[in-house]
Amino acid sequence: MLSGTAYHWLRVEAVMPCRLRGPMHLIAELESRIAAGPGLFRAQLMREDIARLRKLEALARATPEPELYRRAGRKLGWTTLDARTSELGGALEELLDAVRDATLSPSDAADARTVEAWRALADLRMERLVGCLATPLPKPTE
Repeated sequence: MLSGTAYHWLRVEAVMPCRLRGPMHLIAELESRIAAGPGLFRAQLMREDIARLRKLEALARATPEPELYRRAGRKLGWTTLDARTSELGGALEELLDAVRDATLSPSDAADARTVEAWRALADLRMERLVGCLATPLPKPTE
């Protein structure tokens, strides 16, 4: 049974389809993944990423200078107290640039780049930062 709000949104989507642009596209994708129940740990990481993406979008609109935007974007708590954020390196930089481009110049290509950059960052974070909590296993050979 759908709640009144959920039913309302489904009905509005059917009548007036809405195309999300920029970081909002990725945020909507993450919210739908959370609703699908990915597990408590992954859901929490996605909620935190949604909050960071919203902050990045606001930063991109408010900070015209790209380097100031990147510097502020690196300090959004990508790791606990940002102690290991430097380990995210190029993947984080790519996400920062992709979100800025998608916010300031929305396009399908910018949306795709943002989603791809987030996935690369999420994979790296799971491999490096979460992987340190488990017993290391050798990588499979092809």
